[in-house]
This record gives sequence, C-alpha cells and structure tokens, in this order.
Amino acid sequence: MRDVIDGGDQYKKTTPQELERFQNFVKCCPPFDIVIDGLNVAKTFPKARESQVLLHVVSQLAKQNLQLLVLGRKHMLTQHSRWRKDEMKKVQKQASCFFADNISADDPFLLYATLHSGNHCKFITKDLMRDHKACLHDAKTQRLFFKWQQGHQLAIINRLPGSKITFQCIPSYDTVVQTTGDSWHIPYDEDLLERYSYEVPTKWLCLHRKT
Repeated sequence: MRDVIDGGDQYKKTTPQELERFQNFVKCCPPFDIVIDGLNVAKTFPKARESQVLLHVVSQLAKQNLQLLVLGRKHMLTQHSRWRKDEMKKVQKQASCFFADNISADDPFLLYATLHSGNHCKFITKDLMRDHKACLHDAKTQRLFFKWQQGHQLAIINRLPGSKITFQCIPSYDTVVQTTGDSWHIPYDEDLLERYSYEVPTKWLCLHRKT
C-alpha cells in the first residue's frame, strides 16, 4: 500500500476518495478466486471488440463457479463501437466489478485485491508489473514480489479470438537454482534475457557429481 499505491503521492495513481471506496468495496466482498485486469484482457485480440473479448473470458471462468473480480475504468461502461453496454451488463452479472476513474492506474488495485483475497487468488493480465516491482525499495522485497507474481499471474495464450481461453500454466516449482546435494538444476535462457513473471526460463542445465 505504502510503496506501490501511495508512493508518497496518491494522486499519481488514484485519489484518496477513490482508494477508500475501493478498500471498502473489497472488504464487503467475499475473497476472490481470480482478479481480472479488464482493460488489459479486453485488448488481448486487437481486431475483436473489446467488450466481447472480456465477456468471453469472464463467461468461461464463471462456468467454473469462481468468485471473479473485474477491474476496469469508467469509460468501459459508455456505449462505443469497442464497448457495448449489453455485453458489459452481462459481465457485471457474472462477476463483481469495480470501475476506477479514467485517469487512475488500475494495476495497484489489481495487486491489492489479489493479495487481500489470500494465497489461493490468481490475477489475469499481461502486464509484467516492472514499474510496481521497482517501487519496492529493497532487493529482498523485490525478490519476494517476483516469486509471488510467478505463482499467481495467469496469462492468456490463445492465438484466435472466440476459441476456448487457455492460460499459460503456473509452474509448481520455483525457477531458481536447486540442489539435492550431489546434483544441481539451473534454469537458463539461451537469449540471456531477464525474465519477468510468467516469462520464465523453460530450459534447465542439470549437473551431477561424478562418483
């Protein structure tokens, strides 16, 4: 709250009134299973209508009887060629929704709601959260945030709009160097890129001590 949302100046990302409204909203809701970055998810398929994409994702998840929260901005409720009111009403029937002011940053709300709901809660966005990680001032907290992010962020990997939504699997293991005493398992990236969140290395170098 202090480092990511407030940051010394709440007005950069929200307003004190909106932040209080959001905190009260979250307190009055049951814990969520999935928190959805509505605007980010809606732009998954650029050629498709944004409200249609969001409705498709929400409808598929709602069939699993999950407690859903959709975070968005108020302009998403205004009739537009990219945002149809009837589709947004269907979204609101299947999920709890919170719409922030159009100038507000919604990512901090996404993180807060996910953390507030407990360790089982996941969040959906393609945002890598680099800026928010950078707001955490010590390296230990940054590593902890990155580890939490890897275990809770879902990313849509579909290629075609309208097809069944599939998500990149969250690994059940940490992508860090691991050892069993006489062997070492080292994740690596041939392209030498620094990875974030769901962009984890998929190759491992396995070393075993000669006997």
